[in-house]
Amino acid sequence: MTYACFAVTIADRIAHIRFNRPEKANSMIPEFWRELPEAVEKISADAEARVIVISSEGKHFTAGMDISVFMTGGLAGDGANPQISAEAFRRKILSLQRTFSSLEAARQPVLAAIQGGAIGAGVDLATACDCRYASADAFFAVQETAIGMTADVGTFPRLCRVIPEGWARQMAYTAERLPASKAKEIGLVNEVFATHEALLDGVMAIARQIAAHSPLAVTGCKRLANYARDHSTADALDYVAVWNAAMLRPDDIREAYVAKTEKRPPRFDGLKRLEP
Repeated sequence: MTYACFAVTIADRIAHIRFNRPEKANSMIPEFWRELPEAVEKISADAEARVIVISSEGKHFTAGMDISVFMTGGLAGDGANPQISAEAFRRKILSLQRTFSSLEAARQPVLAAIQGGAIGAGVDLATACDCRYASADAFFAVQETAIGMTADVGTFPRLCRVIPEGWARQMAYTAERLPASKAKEIGLVNEVFATHEALLDGVMAIARQIAAHSPLAVTGCKRLANYARDHSTADALDYVAVWNAAMLRPDDIREAYVAKTEKRPPRFDGLKRLEP
């Protein structure tokens, strides 16, 4: 399928979503907010891929939300009753939030390869991914404060869980640029690579390693990590016990050991395709 804001390819069981509007710094125009969840949900349901990589073309990962997104849905100055406009604008915000929530909901792990700037909503997109990696020139900025608004599509529920709360607050209050080296130091990114090319090569190597494992085990890891983040330790321990009681697959365990003994890649069944 063709998209206005990015290209999608699937090879070697890795789905690659590549933002391809470098001349506009990969800003998130209205089409982006509709297309990204559509693409991610299709990849998740089809189960042809076992991992998703998100990267970009050009100097920057993304400049964040394009100003055109604000021109409808409550801020356009259409003369409507302000409270009625506010209710409509709230619904618009909820719709935008669902775009990044689709990354968390995907059955496959999502890896973000970030070069240049991840600005504004770019930070929210990154923190909705499972793992983040950066090139040495990358930086992160919660830019919304600098343009007179409070970030609303994921910064506070996600960034405050990924990095120390004090750093999340400082980024939001100051709108400062957090360089890649500091992002790694505080846990926002897993690794920093010297160049854009090394970044993508490194992330694809990690994706291949994930794709080689049992898809059922990997999707279980993602589901349990998300669940444990939002529940008590006792609840999470109970849930993983229920998960494995229902979905632990002895054939996958056996295949992993046999493949290692025979010095060959293991062969696992993929996830079942979900019907629309």
